[in-house]
Amino acid sequence: MKVAVIIPAYNAGGSLGNLLAEAAGYVNIRDITVVNDGSEDATSAVIGKFQVRSLAHIANCGKGRALRTGFTHALSLGYDAVITLDADGQHDPGYIPSMVDIMDTGHWDIIVGSRRNDFRRMSFARYLSNNITTVVVSLLSGRKIEDSQCGYRLIRREVLESIVLEADGYQMESELLIKAGRRGFRIGHVPIDVKASGTSHIRHLIDTWKFMVMAIKLL
Repeated sequence: MKVAVIIPAYNAGGSLGNLLAEAAGYVNIRDITVVNDGSEDATSAVIGKFQVRSLAHIANCGKGRALRTGFTHALSLGYDAVITLDADGQHDPGYIPSMVDIMDTGHWDIIVGSRRNDFRRMSFARYLSNNITTVVVSLLSGRKIEDSQCGYRLIRREVLESIVLEADGYQMESELLIKAGRRGFRIGHVPIDVKASGTSHIRHLIDTWKFMVMAIKLL
């Protein structure tokens, strides 16, 4: 299975270099695509130090739009699946081989990293946001979702070719699960541990509200 790694990056200059160096130990560096989403820090310079594929938005468009840009590029290059990693360094690339092996069994179309063991260490706002969205995504998708907000995922190209994604922000990750579940795609989970990360750009109350608006539209 030919797999592309897609990393949406916004002002991730402080963490992106270490992530790329680690990821290169598990995948070919040329199979990694970084989408620089209008960063204003050293993100572009960090990308230039690695032989990764680089895409860029002139202005910040949101994580969802950055992922969509990466998906389109990966499909055009003939990849069979994509893995998405957050640029803040919280995701350990060491899980990539096991996720690919699990998908190779043919039982799943999407594999989502599950941080259930880390929920108790989250702030109350983050815990509340994650639980609200996870329950709603499970109901709307018709699938049991363990962690709807985790950005560590492996997705078959058939999924991306079959659904139309519209959201530009963080809610796009939930939109993908809902639409994929409704189309009958199988969604599995892999327990993961997360590392300490850099600054998160999630605004829990605002982004939860945007998620609810998106969910209502999909009812």
